[in-house]
Amino acid sequence: MLSPCLGREDVQRALHEALDESRWVTVVGPPGSGKTLLVRHVAAASVAVASWVDARNLRTIDDVLVAALESLESETAPGDSLTGALGRAVDGRECLLVLDGLDLDTTEAGPVLQSVLEATSDARVVVTALTTAGQPAESVVRVGPLPVPAQRAPLEGPAVELFLRRIRAAGGQQVDLAEQAHEVRRLLRATGGLPLLIEQVAVQSALVGLSNAMSAVSLDQAVDSAHDLLDEASAAALRRIGLLDFQVGLGVLAHVLDASVPETAELAGNLVRRSLLEVDTRGHFDMLSPIRGRARALARPDDVAAVRAGLLAWAETHAPAHDNYGAADAEWLGDLPAMRHAVLMACAEPETRADGYSVANRIFSSLYTSMRAREAVEILEGALASGDGPPGIGAQVARRAGIAASEMRGTYEGLWLLDRADQHASSAPRPEEQLAKTASIRAEMHLDAGDLASAEAEATRALSLDPDGSIRRQATRTLADLYTSQGRFDEATRAATDAMPARTTRDERWIDLSLRTLLARIALEQGRIAEAVAGTRAVVVEARELAEDRVGLLAETLLRNLDPTWVPTDVVRETLPWAVRLPVLAQDGRDLLAKGDAKRAAGLAADVVALADSARLGRDGVDARLLLGRALVDLGDLDQATTTYLTALDHCHTMRLPLRAADVLDGLAGVARARDLPEARSLAAAAFALRTPRKAARWGYSADYDVVPATRAPAEWLDGDDLSADAVPLITAVFNRTASARPSVLDALTAAERQVAERVAHGLTSRQIAEELYVSPRTVDAHLTHIYRKLDINTRARLAALVVDNR
Repeated sequence: MLSPCLGREDVQRALHEALDESRWVTVVGPPGSGKTLLVRHVAAASVAVASWVDARNLRTIDDVLVAALESLESETAPGDSLTGALGRAVDGRECLLVLDGLDLDTTEAGPVLQSVLEATSDARVVVTALTTAGQPAESVVRVGPLPVPAQRAPLEGPAVELFLRRIRAAGGQQVDLAEQAHEVRRLLRATGGLPLLIEQVAVQSALVGLSNAMSAVSLDQAVDSAHDLLDEASAAALRRIGLLDFQVGLGVLAHVLDASVPETAELAGNLVRRSLLEVDTRGHFDMLSPIRGRARALARPDDVAAVRAGLLAWAETHAPAHDNYGAADAEWLGDLPAMRHAVLMACAEPETRADGYSVANRIFSSLYTSMRAREAVEILEGALASGDGPPGIGAQVARRAGIAASEMRGTYEGLWLLDRADQHASSAPRPEEQLAKTASIRAEMHLDAGDLASAEAEATRALSLDPDGSIRRQATRTLADLYTSQGRFDEATRAATDAMPARTTRDERWIDLSLRTLLARIALEQGRIAEAVAGTRAVVVEARELAEDRVGLLAETLLRNLDPTWVPTDVVRETLPWAVRLPVLAQDGRDLLAKGDAKRAAGLAADVVALADSARLGRDGVDARLLLGRALVDLGDLDQATTTYLTALDHCHTMRLPLRAADVLDGLAGVARARDLPEARSLAAAAFALRTPRKAARWGYSADYDVVPATRAPAEWLDGDDLSADAVPLITAVFNRTASARPSVLDALTAAERQVAERVAHGLTSRQIAEELYVSPRTVDAHLTHIYRKLDINTRARLAALVVDNR
C-alpha cells in the first residue's frame, strides 16, 4: 500500500494531463521532493502496466537500456542493438516505462529516448530526474517543496500533516500545536518543505523532543544529525549500508555488519523506523539515493574494509564447495547483486583476486542450471577483466565465460574466451586437462551451430587430451548427442551407456539427465513412442526434484511434443538463454498449429528461424523451418513453403542431418503432390531411403504427408545412405524448372525476403510489414539485415529502388 501523497493534488493532475498529451514526461525536482512517490501514485491509477527501473545507480546508456529490457522481460537477440530491442519491447503494448532517478546528464540518455519514441508509435516513458533532457518529445512536470505555513498563517497544510504523522509513527509525544507552534514552525522552515527532510526532522523530534531537534538546512545535515543520534552499532550500519549500491538481504547484511542475524534485524529495523532505510516485500533493504550518498560520505576506512571483508565472507560461505555443484534453487541466488559485487570487488584487488576467481567459478553451476546467462557473463567477464587469476581456475573461468557469452550473444561469440582459456592452461598445473575441457566446450559450440564434423573432431580431441578422464563423461555426452542427430543410433546408445555412471554424484546430475533424454529421443526416432514418453517424463520429474531447471525444461519441451496432456512449467520465454528459448518457442508454434492457428504458428516459426540464424543455432533453425513449411502448407502458400523446405534441405545436407533431411523430403513430397508434380513419389522414396538403414520411423509432420514412395529414389540423389553432393540442386530444379523470368539481382533473396523487400518498396515500416506477414518486427529486421548483406546495400531507399528497377 502506497504512503499518502500529501499536498500533491495539483501536481498529480498536471502529471496525468502530461501523460495524456505526451509519450515522454520527465518529473523534475530536488532530492527529497517526493518525485518517486508521486509517479507511483499516478502509475497505480493508470490503465497501463508500469514497468519500473531503479536507475539511481546507472551511469551509462547501455546500463539504462539493459535495465529497461530486464524490467520489460525482454532482451536483445544476437546482432540486435539495445536501442532497437527496447523499441520493439515497448511498441505495441500497453506499458508505461518508468526510469526512476535517472541521471540524464551522465548517461546522455536523452537522444536515445528521443530516437526510441520517433521509431515507435506506442512507447510511453516517465523519467524522474534532477534535470531535463531538453529533447523535442519531452514534456516536463516540476515538483517543488510542500508549502510551509508562513509566520502568521495557521499551522495547517500537508507539510504540517506529514510532520505530525511521522512523529506519531516514530513513537514521539503528541504535539500541541498551540503550545509548541514556535518549535514546529522553526523545524518546518528549516526543511524548506522537502518531504524527505520533514520526515527526518520529525524522527529526530520524536527521539529528542521538538526543542532539541536540529534545524537542518539540507538533507546532508539531516542525515548527519540522524547519524549523530544513533548508537555506535546503528551508526556503523548506516555508513556500511551506504557503501552498497544494491538491495541486500538480512543474511548478507549480517556479514557486512559482523553481527548475528537477530542483531542485524534489530539494527536494520532501527534505521527503517528513522526513515533512513527502506525494506521491500521480500525483506531486502535499500536506501534512497540522497541518503545513500551522504551515508557513503560519512563512511570511514574501517567501514570500507568491513564491507569488503563481510561481502567476501558471505560469498565464500554461500558459494558451493565444489565448482561443479549448484542447483537452480541455491539460496544465494536471491542476493545475486551482492554475489556479483563480492566477486568483482575481490577480483579488483591483487591480494583477494584468487578468492574472487574461486567464488566466480563455484557459482557458475547454479547460474547455468537456473539459466541466468546474462548474470554469468557479467560476473565472469568482469573477473577476467580485472586481471589474470590462478592459472587452473583462470582457465575454467574463461571457459565458462565463453559458454555464457555463447548463450547470450550467439553460438560462436564465446570462442575468443576459449582461446583465453587455452592461454591460461599453458600455466596450469595440468595443462592437458584444461586443454581437454576447453576442446569439449568447443565441441558443444560446433554442435549447437550445426558443424557436426568439427564437433566430432573437438570431442575426440578432448578425449585424447584428457589424462585422468575428468572430461570423459561430458565429451562422450556430446558425441552421443551428435550421433543421435546423425541417426547413428547404435553408436549414440553405446556412447550414452558409456557416459552413464554406475553411481550418480552431485556434479554429474545434469549429464545423467541429458543422456537419458537422448535415449528417449532415440526411442522416438525409431518409433518406440511409449518408451520415449516414459523416459522423458521420468527425466522431467527428477529434474524438478533436483532443481536442474535447464535440462529439465529441454526434456519437458520434448515431452510436450509427445504428450499433449502434459501440463508444462510456466516459464518467462524472454529470460531464457537462446539455446533453450528457441526449442521452447518452436514447441509453442507446434501447439498453435495443432490447435488450427496456422497463421500464428507460421509467425512464431518465422521468428525462431530468424533468431536461430542470428544466434548460429543450426539444428534449431532446421526444426523451425520444418514447422514453418508445414504451417505455410496449411495456409495454402505453397511457393513460400517450397522455398522454406528447400532452404532446410540445404542446411540438413551441409550439417549432415539425414533424418531431418528425410522430414524435409516428406514435406516437399506433399507440396509436389499438391502441385501435381510427377516427382512427388520420388521425393517420398528418398526420405524412405534415408530412414531405412538407420531403422528410423516417420513421426511428427512427416507422418502428415502420406505420399506413397516410389520403388526407389533417383540414383543421382543418393550417395550410399546419404544425399549425394548434387542432391540439393537437383531437387531444387524440380520445383524451379517452370521459371523462365529473366535473371534479377533479387534472385538471391528467399521468398520471405522478397515479400519484405516488396513491402519496403511500398513505403511500409517494419511494424506494418510484420502485421501484414504475421511475423514480429524483429523478424522483419532480421530479414532486412540478410537482404542488405546479400545485395551489398545499407538503406531502405536503395532497396526500394532495386525492387522498382527489377519489376
